[in-house]
Amino acid sequence: MLTEAGYADPAINYYLEKKYMGHIENADQVSEKVGSCGDIMKVYLKVDESKIIEDVRYEITGCAGAISAAMAAVELVKGKTLDNALKINDGDIFKVLENIPEKKHHCIQLAVKTMHLGIEELLSGKN
Repeated sequence: MLTEAGYADPAINYYLEKKYMGHIENADQVSEKVGSCGDIMKVYLKVDESKIIEDVRYEITGCAGAISAAMAAVELVKGKTLDNALKINDGDIFKVLENIPEKKHHCIQLAVKTMHLGIEELLSGKN
């Protein structure tokens, strides 16, 4: 069904595996954002003393597009510095997913905005 809806295999796999779903005990930062469609994402960040992202998890109330976009976002930032992680954008995630339906592109934006919010709040000391 997801293939017929316009999701490419990488996006489907991220959705089915949900590899980075859940929370992190003693996270350094927890931030939440609500999308224009009502999807809710909460991001948990764990960083080391060098400000390198050690782990990221999302809790998501949303569709396959939201889940697959968030899972792809984790793979793009894990192991990177906070500054480099802030450079990821919608296009980076779309390339990883290869394709999701056009009406779900806002899900990619929500994953990026939630990640950026978490990083920005961590850097500003708002946690």
